[in-house]
Amino acid sequence: MKFVTARLHDDEFIGMIQGEKAIHINKIAKERFQTDIPTNMISFIEHFHYFEHIIKEIIEEKGHDAFSYSIEETEILAPIPRPSKNVFCVGKNYRDHAIEMGSEQDIPTNLMMFSKAPTAVVGPDAPILRHEDVTDELDYEGELAVIIGKKGKSISKDDAFHHVFGYTILNDITARDLQSKHKQFLIGKSLDTSCPMGPFIVHKSEIENAANLHIETRVNGEIRQDGNTEQFIFPIEEIIATLSKGTTLEPGDIIATGTPAGVGKGFNPPKFLSSGDIIEITVEGIGTLRNKVQ
Repeated sequence: MKFVTARLHDDEFIGMIQGEKAIHINKIAKERFQTDIPTNMISFIEHFHYFEHIIKEIIEEKGHDAFSYSIEETEILAPIPRPSKNVFCVGKNYRDHAIEMGSEQDIPTNLMMFSKAPTAVVGPDAPILRHEDVTDELDYEGELAVIIGKKGKSISKDDAFHHVFGYTILNDITARDLQSKHKQFLIGKSLDTSCPMGPFIVHKSEIENAANLHIETRVNGEIRQDGNTEQFIFPIEEIIATLSKGTTLEPGDIIATGTPAGVGKGFNPPKFLSSGDIIEITVEGIGTLRNKVQ
């Protein structure tokens, strides 16, 4: 099950991807099952257990043409266009990335967390602003993002995946000079359009092992990052358990799990982003997130 937030003309809806089509879940549920399904992805995730059986019936049924649209004719938005809170982000969760940003002494022994403002989120194919008046060091970070599906606090590692709804792709665009100047991450990580996300949320039932997914980032066709989530220093269950100690996680919360080595700053000389650059992040089992720097 791959879900999108899509727009066709003035109609914003939850779509389920089948092949090259997006099935308008809201319309088909209303007309065939007399059920109102939320058009807001956060609400859709929160109440998913109430209508999961309908989604499965839609998958098994045929004859969806009247409720299906070509992906090309719809505008695919970020799966969660406006998160209800900041995006949670894990810093330096790959050993080689920690080293390229400093040295072996920068490999964390405890989970590092920062966040990105909700206003930074944009969808696939949306332009990334270059922000030339603000930064000279715009950088990319391809990441697997976890979408929380069930509210919880003080979640154990053993129970962590029961609180996961699914997974998507996130590009943690970063202004490195602002990150260094302000001695913290929020400003350098929260510029408008600095959180491309999508194109889909893949339900957790479709991902056999989130701890073994290939992740690759290309800039203008050149492979820059080539990693695997098995290289995590802190696995997903530990991230959720640590983050939820004293902090309530809610449906629709987004956790970016960190980026492999190969960011622009890690090269000598650095390879920062320029206007016209095309960034493509592919995560096994999910798809490819593509955005162009404006």
